[in-house]
Amino acid sequence: MFDVLIIGGGVSGVSAALIFGSAKEKSFMMDKKIGIIAHQKASSLQNALFNNAYGIAPGTLGRNLLNCSLEHLQNLYPQILQFENEKVLKISGEFGNFTITTNKNTYHSKLIMIGIGAGNPFTIEGLENYIIPHKKAAPEKNRIQLENNDHLVTEGIYAIGTLAGHRSQLVIAAGSGASAATDVLTLWNDGKPVQVHDAVKE
Repeated sequence: MFDVLIIGGGVSGVSAALIFGSAKEKSFMMDKKIGIIAHQKASSLQNALFNNAYGIAPGTLGRNLLNCSLEHLQNLYPQILQFENEKVLKISGEFGNFTITTNKNTYHSKLIMIGIGAGNPFTIEGLENYIIPHKKAAPEKNRIQLENNDHLVTEGIYAIGTLAGHRSQLVIAAGSGASAATDVLTLWNDGKPVQVHDAVKE
């Protein structure tokens, strides 16, 4: 049983995982089990070139950033379990006891974060009732999102990145994943607001 399972290894999913990883010293994190199903094949970053993203060197290729981000996560925060080359097919259950079925395995988690992009059709069974047209994409692109209130789709399920209705910009997707992750940390901290920062020791 995971405390949170992140679905999607793109910008928003890995950003969320990094926030969870960096919070490892918090007292409320000591018994938390966190995983990420790091499927990247369909990520829009595969063909991206970045010249306008804060903190990323001009000319960085999206496909290289995808690989480096998972290495970064593994090297700094190995407690976040990574599952590669799996695609989520179905989500069932309820808050506190979700079942996530992939093409290879079945997982159980108390909370779920989904950041698989806004492509249509949406390929995960069980969330059809929350699918709506994307509110910030051009209609001719036929993009979708999951209806949500500040990332929360329904109790225990969070949409992040473009699937939450954000525009397809790297820094926006990264901020969305990080924002939702801090909401979950706040939930685990009995509702007391949580931010996670590292600092240079003097």
